[in-house]
Amino acid sequence: MVEKTAKELAQELLNPRKNGFFKVTDEEICLADQFNEGYKAFLDAAKTERESVDYAVEAAEKYGFVPFDPKHKYAAGDKVYYNNRGKAICLAVIGEEGCKNGVRIAAAHIDNPRIDLKPIPLYESSEMAYLKTHYYGGIKKYQWTAIPLAMHGVIVKRDGEVVKVCVGEEPGDPQFTITDILPHLGADQMQKTLGSAFTGEDLNILIGSRPVRDEEGAQLYKLNIMKILNEKYGIVEADLISAEITFVPAFKATDIGFDRSLVGAYGHDDRVCAYPALEAIFQCENPKQTVLTVLADKEEVGSMGNTGLNSEFMRYFIADLAQAEGEEPRHVISKSTCISADVTAAFDPHYAHAYEAQNSCYINGGLGVSKYTGARGKGGTNDASAEYVAKIRKTFDDAGVLWQIGELGKVDQGGGGTVAQYVANLNIDVIDVGVPVLSMHAPFEVVSKLDVYMAFKGFKAYFDEK
Repeated sequence: MVEKTAKELAQELLNPRKNGFFKVTDEEICLADQFNEGYKAFLDAAKTERESVDYAVEAAEKYGFVPFDPKHKYAAGDKVYYNNRGKAICLAVIGEEGCKNGVRIAAAHIDNPRIDLKPIPLYESSEMAYLKTHYYGGIKKYQWTAIPLAMHGVIVKRDGEVVKVCVGEEPGDPQFTITDILPHLGADQMQKTLGSAFTGEDLNILIGSRPVRDEEGAQLYKLNIMKILNEKYGIVEADLISAEITFVPAFKATDIGFDRSLVGAYGHDDRVCAYPALEAIFQCENPKQTVLTVLADKEEVGSMGNTGLNSEFMRYFIADLAQAEGEEPRHVISKSTCISADVTAAFDPHYAHAYEAQNSCYINGGLGVSKYTGARGKGGTNDASAEYVAKIRKTFDDAGVLWQIGELGKVDQGGGGTVAQYVANLNIDVIDVGVPVLSMHAPFEVVSKLDVYMAFKGFKAYFDEK
């Protein structure tokens, strides 16, 4: 018997890390670039969870999806969606065997870190008008100052009329900002830590500086803003109490790098997984098992509320599908599987001290798999079983999906969670699978085009597997 060389043994036995561009064809690189043109358009069109649901509904209906009716009996290949309060959505393609052996779920979230308004936000100070805010999700506050912001959301009047608002995205629109102190006078600020240099109460948005031309009146700067809003939207100040208004970066999605290999934008976490999950179900025809794409709200604040995945809306939807086929919902749910489609941290060489290089995901390494997330001693995580990890490995390998596995930084450095733990609470096998992100939770994040495309390819393989 001829003994194998070390090189031959290494190729057979080891799992060397290799940049994805050495593993894919030129054709796949072109497909990745094309796919990301659609993704960039989605990023610009859907900067909030409400806008993401609006986008999903409009796109789904073009692919033949119809609103779900729990009283209707569906056949294999039928496509339905359930819109949960305009802030979360479930889409399903009915499988050849229905849901008797469980359903396959790709669950992403469509809320992002942002700046929300307080219930009574409008005020004036030193002859300028401002809005008081309450930030949403995990942000570094200093990153949100001195950048252009756009205003998105809805205002619901006392009579129930809903007014949609979007200012700062179109050419010629005004934009907004949170001011910072100039370095010439910032000596005291610069003595503080990054975490204490700004408080939540400092994040007030500058919205104007001209008064109503009446020197006898009071609060003339605030009044002028309300005059403009009343003329444009027909609202009064009290209507802001029943509003959901958020401020997000006004940046457009753009290519990054001379080679255009990356996409920079606000909100990759987690729309970079939501978009591939949508496209995967749009292109899914005649699956064996019924498949679901679920886009949820509130993940950035713990998945609470009736539009977050710590609620029952997804379980109720699956239960309705099961009962329509004469199946027991709890049996269907217990046989189901899920990909928690959420981002992971991409290794950043400038902050290498925070990562364990061998167990990190890398830009252009493909779709990132995380057996567990959580913090330190795996607190607050689902820990996928070895059997389910093996199943996902096989699915991706058989479909030629470029993928990698890693953790969210060093064990004691910190950590984070996803919707996986809440899905697992339903007795569903679930694993975290998503795109590696640079500058996660910053107003401007960066991802690889190749990794985004591999997310689509991986989610589609999961849905299509027979």
